[in-house]
Amino acid sequence: MGAPSSGELIRAIIDIGSNSIRLVVFRKDRRTPFALFNEKVMAGLGTGVAIDGYMAEANLAEAHSALKRFAMLCADMNVSSIEAFATAAVRDAVNGPDFVAKVKADTGIDIEVIDGKKEGRYAALGVLGGIPGADGIVGDLGGGSLELVRLKNGQPRKVMSLPIGSLKLAEARKGGTEKMQRLVKKALDQVDWLVEGKGLPFYMVGGSWRALAQLEMHLTGHPLHIVHQYELSTKAVDRLARAVPNLRQKRMRSITNVSTSRTPHLPGAALLLRHVMKRLGSSHAVVSAYGIREGVFFDGLPEELARRDPLISAAREEGTAIGRFPQHAGALMRWMEGMFEAEPAEETRLRRAAAELSDIAWRAHPDFRAERALHMALHGNWAGIDQRGRAMLGAALYALYGGQLDDQLHSPLGLLAGYEEIERATAWGLALRLGQRLTGGTAHPLKNSALRSDGEYVILELSEDMATLWSGAVERRLTLLAAHLAMPYDVRII
Repeated sequence: MGAPSSGELIRAIIDIGSNSIRLVVFRKDRRTPFALFNEKVMAGLGTGVAIDGYMAEANLAEAHSALKRFAMLCADMNVSSIEAFATAAVRDAVNGPDFVAKVKADTGIDIEVIDGKKEGRYAALGVLGGIPGADGIVGDLGGGSLELVRLKNGQPRKVMSLPIGSLKLAEARKGGTEKMQRLVKKALDQVDWLVEGKGLPFYMVGGSWRALAQLEMHLTGHPLHIVHQYELSTKAVDRLARAVPNLRQKRMRSITNVSTSRTPHLPGAALLLRHVMKRLGSSHAVVSAYGIREGVFFDGLPEELARRDPLISAAREEGTAIGRFPQHAGALMRWMEGMFEAEPAEETRLRRAAAELSDIAWRAHPDFRAERALHMALHGNWAGIDQRGRAMLGAALYALYGGQLDDQLHSPLGLLAGYEEIERATAWGLALRLGQRLTGGTAHPLKNSALRSDGEYVILELSEDMATLWSGAVERRLTLLAAHLAMPYDVRII
């Protein structure tokens, strides 16, 4: 067999929702969804459905135009498959079947109209794909419905679809907050397993809830505007539910990281979030940037790919694409095992990601490599890592490229992780910096040397045939690591 053609590696997913229609074109040979193209059209198909049961003609025309464009783009991109699905608006609309038939005739796109349970399952799979080990309740808020899913032991267990999407909430809110609250209470009364969410996280999925989290970041001056795995306390949710309905639309539109198309739905989304979390007894909320589209993507992955750690997999792909020499990350990890053997498993995982990304900035100008590495750690398209983890990864890579702890660029990290966590991650970076200087970035010499600690000394061991690698430059980097750990160092020829 020859190498696969570019078309065989490309997969298109079209999500026809109640608010928006989105095309995402993925590389399908990656564990972490790698979007080659992403476009959204706010067609608002569910607007009319919430009023009289029909999708309005103007919205249908916009949807048809968008889908024709998407079909042409997919043909030009030579995608291997188009998976199109429609959710609550098309599912509930009287003229939904006519819309599906017309799209098929005009574009050749087959639209699968999925039910609420399948919609919820895909959303839950998306959360698991981006947050492995997630355990709690997933809430996927769309324009026409809210899906609630119990996640347990890495699987979606119970799924319920409720007719309280953001468009329906906005329509109900016109009759006053009390009317909307009655709608929410009536819907939640249908779910007899909400007690299972007590004390567990609530995973927020959907554009309106992501926009709500972005608004909260803006209002609190949060230093890192990455919504995936951003956490909101129950107090923060209560504050938002009280504040958002009173924010003027002019001010809301001035917040650049919140989509203006979402702002009308934020009051209802905030009030719904508070009611659902209170009813569940949730410990806190966690935002998932991965939802139904990513769930469809993961559902079609080969098992071998699906089992991979999303952070390590993405870091390895990035490191391999940019790195100077192969197999360096694994050799670095083995080389410094004896230095960090007492650390928790999650920190070992973050250190592995740092090792995979150890060549991330070598092509940048030397004066800006530390800043480049820090930027990639904080703002890279990573999954399976929270904001604390991004800060630790950033501290490691910043130190690896010679960033000084008293630089202003280092200060935001302390707002995302604890002082001791940043100090430990800095030690990883200094060890990686030492390893790279010792070997010039190659892997072979690391097999005949080791970095470890006996609790009293930082020890660099070199085999006799590798002793010639010792130099003043290596000594300076060993000195920096030992000083950071407040320990003397020893060099031993073995």
